[in-house]
Amino acid sequence: MVPMDKLAQITRRFEFLEAKLSAGAAPAEIAALSREYGDLKPVVTEIAAYRRALDDLAEAEAMLADPEMRALAEDELPALKARIPQMEQALRIALLPKDAADARPAILEIRPGTGGDEAALFAADLLRMYQRYAESQGWTFQIIDLVESDLGGIRELTALVQGEGVFARLKYESGVHRVQRVPETEAGGRIHTSAATVAVLPEAEEVEIDIPAADIRIDTMRASGAGGQHVNTTDSAVRITHIPTGIVVTSSEKSQHQNRAIAMQVLRARLYEAERERTDAARAADRKAQVGTGDRSERIRTYNFPQGRLTDHRINLTLYSLSQIMAGDLTGIIDALIAHDQAAKLAEMEA
Repeated sequence: MVPMDKLAQITRRFEFLEAKLSAGAAPAEIAALSREYGDLKPVVTEIAAYRRALDDLAEAEAMLADPEMRALAEDELPALKARIPQMEQALRIALLPKDAADARPAILEIRPGTGGDEAALFAADLLRMYQRYAESQGWTFQIIDLVESDLGGIRELTALVQGEGVFARLKYESGVHRVQRVPETEAGGRIHTSAATVAVLPEAEEVEIDIPAADIRIDTMRASGAGGQHVNTTDSAVRITHIPTGIVVTSSEKSQHQNRAIAMQVLRARLYEAERERTDAARAADRKAQVGTGDRSERIRTYNFPQGRLTDHRINLTLYSLSQIMAGDLTGIIDALIAHDQAAKLAEMEA
């Protein structure tokens, strides 16, 4: 049974927020109140449906004492008794603590790992996969920095993905992605194993991450990349080095002013994620297995092309639909990872 006092407390808070926003909150409060209101609205909808179902159940059980209504009640009770546990489970999931970054856009970074040219080609395949998935979700996908290899692979990729619930879904992609296939560069037909790393960082707001001017060094350089279409005769590309951490970010658009803004955006995201990881590690030092931690040293997934197989090692999920997945059909995998994460959090809360 879900604690009714907690449900009542959430409903009261939602009604307070609704009244405050309707009355005209102070401009400084509107953003925070609107965000909390939006987070609570689906929860309150679930609570209202659950309460109606409980009322219907009580009414049906009372009807059993009425000979004229007994048959009707006996018809309704099985469906009600079956539906209420499902609604309780949905409520428990809705009441799980939210990741504050879930609603944010995401910075996506892809780099080849072990495997030389084949790893760079696989990194390019991953880029196309994420681009197609973003398109299927109605998200925008903006390439910020791209360094290509001689064979058309990727040496480094940074992109900004914007849309509804971007980080909530893409955060599970962080880690080492391993590929097993016969490379285009392999004349003997042997299967090679190589890898690429993916990092997904929530975009940080400027007010959250203060970066003193003394902590950064900004260099301009000749723009290049993206197949040459951004090459020009001006030194427009920007490289920013964060001196305290050694983090280096670049942006290679045509406008130097735009590049500074984009590079600072990526730098804030990396510093924000570093702080999130530090906080999470301190909070969860006793938990060794987590889904979606973004640990790049951990192999999270294997793409086996000869068998048309994808295996996600975190949840022991194997799918034989690799061609569809590489074409951007990631919904089934991400849904399974979210469900696994929710189950782990529920078990932890109820332990």
